[in-house]
Amino acid sequence: MFMTQVTPRRTFIRQSLGIGLGVLFLPTALKAKPLIPFSFGACDWSIGQTASLNAFETAKIIGLDGIQVSLGTTKDNMHLRQSDMQEKYLRASRSTGVKIASLAIGELNEVPYKSEGHTQEWVHDSIDVAKALGCKVVLLAFFGKGDLRNDPEGKKEVIRKLKEVAPKAERQDVFLAVESWLSAEEHLDIIEKVGSSHVRVYYDVANATSMGYDIFQEMRLLGTDYICEVHAKENGQLLGKGEVDFVKVRNVLDEIGYRNWIILEGAIPNGMEMTEAYRKNLKFLHQTFNT
Repeated sequence: MFMTQVTPRRTFIRQSLGIGLGVLFLPTALKAKPLIPFSFGACDWSIGQTASLNAFETAKIIGLDGIQVSLGTTKDNMHLRQSDMQEKYLRASRSTGVKIASLAIGELNEVPYKSEGHTQEWVHDSIDVAKALGCKVVLLAFFGKGDLRNDPEGKKEVIRKLKEVAPKAERQDVFLAVESWLSAEEHLDIIEKVGSSHVRVYYDVANATSMGYDIFQEMRLLGTDYICEVHAKENGQLLGKGEVDFVKVRNVLDEIGYRNWIILEGAIPNGMEMTEAYRKNLKFLHQTFNT
């Protein structure tokens, strides 16, 4: 029943947006079973280095392939918008060998996109920043004060803003990835109403599990047409010790042909030091996803 309800919407979106988006985002039906290993990163805030250059050294110590970097904070006026700061990040990436996997605007949880006008400037500028840093995904966060659940007016404003900024994302070939508490079907509704090939979903398996969604059905529904990147997370547990069945996650990602970044977030048990926890989590990801 669930699939029957959403099939017309998916058909409409694919027909209206087009599917010729390059190898990274090829439609599920056209992708062969993945042959290359996954790359693993972490959010800079999850390793205690929010909007800090130290994230690269910390990631290197852990053994990560990359970092999801924050655009900045309200205190530093979203400092990655400055060209000199961008160059510092690029130098840090080159010197450590830790790649810049993607960009995130986590401050939208406290300064909501749905209600604060100046946040549109952040999103506009983030597209240029992503391009300068050589990454293709900008995570737009909708938690805390930015929560879209039971907020039709908030959704309407977010759709209006995304419609306005999406053409720039298309020109720069940067994907704006919505991460929220909403279901896959609700995310698809937003994407349909925006009508842009470059507005997608940032899929967090732990968030969706905590909401009671069937994450495996959701990932199949969204596919590589709409999933930009994936957060591997548990709340207060190491990966593999909590609620998420990561073996099945890997199987479904293989099934749909996803081979973009897997980004670690959370997954630190009480009393365990972050570096120890993330080394254990990284070992688990390699054993589960790349074996």
